[in-house]
Amino acid sequence: MKVELLGGPTGDLGSPRLWKTDHATYAAQGLKTDDPRQVAIPHTLLAYVEPGTCLSGLTDTGDGWFLLGGEPITDPEALARMNIPGHEIAVEVPIGREVTPNAPARP
Repeated sequence: MKVELLGGPTGDLGSPRLWKTDHATYAAQGLKTDDPRQVAIPHTLLAYVEPGTCLSGLTDTGDGWFLLGGEPITDPEALARMNIPGHEIAVEVPIGREVTPNAPARP
């Protein structure tokens, strides 16, 4: 799997970070939780989601963080590029389409 860095609050120097994959999905890198299929990401990471898209399945923890569930990234090529520290993981999630209520339909 190939991954492209979209960004993160610390730039390209560290995590958390948001990536786009060649599977037409996002890979969200953040803190490990008790669930190996779930990552904790800060609200600020959403600034790197591409316009017109969204991350679905977020649960707000109420303290500036979201929990996000997905498929754990296990691909060696992707993990080498991401350089994830031991206290973190990355999960792959579908790219959702942003829907604005009462907005005109897009062509």
